[in-house]
Amino acid sequence: MHSVSQEQATSAMPTDRVERTRFWRDSRFLGMECMTATFITHEFSPHSHDTFSIGAIEAGCQVAMIRGEREVTGPGALYLINPGETHDGQPGAEEGYRYRMIYPDTQVLTDMLEETTGRTFQGTPSFGRQLLTDPQLATAFNRAHARLEDGTSALESEESMYSVLAAMFARHGSSIVVPRDYREPAGVRRARDYIASHFDAEIGLEDLAKASGLSRAHLIRAFRKHYFITPHAYQTDLRIRHARRLLSAGGTPSDVALACGFADQAHLTRHFKARTGLTPAKYRAA
Repeated sequence: MHSVSQEQATSAMPTDRVERTRFWRDSRFLGMECMTATFITHEFSPHSHDTFSIGAIEAGCQVAMIRGEREVTGPGALYLINPGETHDGQPGAEEGYRYRMIYPDTQVLTDMLEETTGRTFQGTPSFGRQLLTDPQLATAFNRAHARLEDGTSALESEESMYSVLAAMFARHGSSIVVPRDYREPAGVRRARDYIASHFDAEIGLEDLAKASGLSRAHLIRAFRKHYFITPHAYQTDLRIRHARRLLSAGGTPSDVALACGFADQAHLTRHFKARTGLTPAKYRAA
């Protein structure tokens, strides 16, 4: 990615110094989650999503990390993050940033590609680059997203977003998912699988060391090196991803907290907001 400079990124700033979020789901895109937000001090912990994370900054500056690379992103930058990719984000200047995001399921892009090409899509859609600069497409995305948000014309808003997603994939997408890297250390993979199978339970480092066949010190270093996240942070991320599904299905924050292995609702709320920018109650009510 061609990084934008700090000066370029902060050339257009949010309209005020108040953090705001608006979150909703759009049934026309299989219940796709959508968010408009201004963040001044909020910092996202490393996390991932079951869906794509697609968005653009309207004003201000964010510093984001993905695949171990940290970039300054501002107006003109695009986020095209595949499901399961660990990333974070924090304001890159004291004025913060304002951005628009959507979280489409893989099926949304698959359906779009099949309709566009007129044939069955083989494989799984993905993007080869997760942070890149494309001012024209970023502007088009923000306009389409704003139309979804204001709801003034159902046909215009759906048509705009559909066209932008098609253009994104045509310009930056790939029909081939990068296969699992089998150079991945087997022990680290065993540790990751163990966490995935026990994400809602208390896991000790000794348990992980036995499952992986590695020493505790080696495991922590290797896990972070390969997945760009610590074992504990990965477990917390899996808990939050599961919590999102339960909350979307109508679960109460208190019940979801217990089901996902959190000590209580306050514990869930703290970690949930750190990874989504929303409280569990606000997410559930959308």
